[in-house]
This record gives sequence, structure tokens and C-alpha cells, in this order.
Amino acid sequence: GSEMCIRDRCILVGSQLSAQNSIQELLTAGVDDTESFMTSYFKPGARGALYAVNAGWYNSAKAKKFLGFEISIIGNASLVDDEKKSFLLKTSDYNNIRFSSGQNEMEVATVFGVNEPEIYVLIDYTAPDGNVGTARIMLPQGAVNQSLNAVPAAFVQGSIGLFKGFEFKARFAPEIEYDDVTTNLYGAGIQYEFTSLAPADKVLPIAISGLIGYTHFDAKYDLDQMLVQGNGANVNTSLNTLNFSGIVSTNLPVINFYGGLNYMTGNAKSNLDGTFILLEGELEGQTVKNPIGIENSIDGFSATLGFNLKVGFAGLSASYSFQEFDAVSVGLNFGI
Repeated sequence: GSEMCIRDRCILVGSQLSAQNSIQELLTAGVDDTESFMTSYFKPGARGALYAVNAGWYNSAKAKKFLGFEISIIGNASLVDDEKKSFLLKTSDYNNIRFSSGQNEMEVATVFGVNEPEIYVLIDYTAPDGNVGTARIMLPQGAVNQSLNAVPAAFVQGSIGLFKGFEFKARFAPEIEYDDVTTNLYGAGIQYEFTSLAPADKVLPIAISGLIGYTHFDAKYDLDQMLVQGNGANVNTSLNTLNFSGIVSTNLPVINFYGGLNYMTGNAKSNLDGTFILLEGELEGQTVKNPIGIENSIDGFSATLGFNLKVGFAGLSASYSFQEFDAVSVGLNFGI
């Protein structure tokens, strides 16, 4: 660990002075400024998660026969390009934050990015005792203190054929914890094959269907390892999304190709939870609980191309989706 000194008061901190630590320090600027910053900081993360969890909904437009089923292990990754790794911070949008360099606006790291070199801001405040002060803090780096190039999502998905042309889908990922991050996912969907209405549906070379799917995704970032003046501190993010797809696929025995047009819409809520003792600023000496809550509404279109190889009861499918965050999806499929 090392020492961090604030106005002649020193506290021991761990060697990881991370994004989470800086987010707590931002509270020196007040709740409004912190919420404004966190909204921009987390927005690409919410959008990246939207595209990651909505890939892999389908690998064919052909509906399964009645009680025919498939179990799939699916891994997705939405790709993060450089423009998602920073956002333009304008000091005119904030009440108490200014750059120590004197600039009025700068590109600063989002949850995916990293500031190289580190970027410092000055926060002007009036303490409860009337004293005017200025705090100098480092802006947060990305969530893992390095540049991220992909947002992963993995889950098990099951499909079962219902009455003519309908197929029910469910997806689930148990609670997984890694590097102080805990995630879980669940969802359900319905696919309907329009070509099942045609009398020659068994011999048509293509199938056409529509799909609607709902996914819920939770992520919790445990900050207790990073924060000295926090208790029970974490960032909780909850994402609810709907996916609407029109799908076309070939209808052949072994290898098939499929394509889809998709519209996704969702809502992401993030909260900074915990009990914090503020060392300086307008709330100096106060203990604040669960101080920050932000919300991002998100939507987007995509086009998907993929293939599905099936031999006996086992199969492999893979697809690429062209969208704001391009996504790759690979599935191992077992069923009849």
C-alpha cells in the first residue's frame, strides 16, 4: 500500500488506485456532477452489454417440430472500437469541475478506456464550516485499469418446439464472480416460423420466421477492496432488453446459412451503493449512503449473418452481427 494525503491528513491506500476509488473521490464535486460524469463514463458499457447479451438468440429460421429441443452453450463478444473508449468532457457541463491543465474540454476515459497520461481535475467547493477549498483528483481509468476491446457474455440457451410453427426459448447464466465482478443473466423468447403456414413447408429451400426475446442482465462491481473510506461499496448495474428479429435461413440437412435483421431496445440502471465518509468538499465530514443512481436508455439496429452445422444430435453455429458494437457469437448445440 501507499499513503494518500488530503489537506495534511494521510490514509493508507492499497496499491490499486483504480477507477472505483476515483469515482468515490468525485463525490467531492457533489452528487450532480458525479452523476453527470458517471452517466457518460458508463454509457458505452451499457450499450456494449446490450449488444453482447442480444447476440445468439437464433441459429435458424426453421422451427423445431413439436417437442423437438436443442440445448446450446453460447459465447458472445461485442467488439469495442477506439471511439467508445473516451468521451468529451466539457467543464461548462459541470458545476464544480475544471481541468488542472486549464483546458475547457478534453477526451477522457470511459469504462472501456484508459487515460494516458493520467488526467487530473480540480474541484472547487465551500466546506460546511464556510472555508473555500480546492481538491485535486485523478479522473477514473477504465473499470479494469486497462483498455478493453470486447464485452463478453456467455450462457446456456434451450429451445423447444411447441404447436405448429412456434418455438420457445429460455436462456440462463448462473451467478459468476471474477475480479470483484459478479454477473448473472436470464431471459426468454418466442420464435414463430411464417413458412410453416405454407403447404409445401417441408420442401421449401428457405424458412422465414420472427422472434421476440427478453434478457435481464445484472453486474455488481465490489469496490470494498479499493475503498478506504467506504463500507459495503459497490456499483450495481441492471440491464433489461428486448430483441425483435426477422430471420431467413436455408432449409438443408447438414449445413445451413442464416441471416437476420434485429432491433434492440433496453434500459440500464447503475447505482453507486455503500456508505461513504467524505473527507472534503461540500459534504465534508458527512456520511452518505447509496449516493448515486444513473439511468441510460439504449436502442439499436443490427444485421446478422451466420452458419449452422449439424451432424446427428450435435452441432456448431457461429454468427457475426454488424451494429454499433459489432458482435461475434459461437454456439455448441445438442438436440433433436
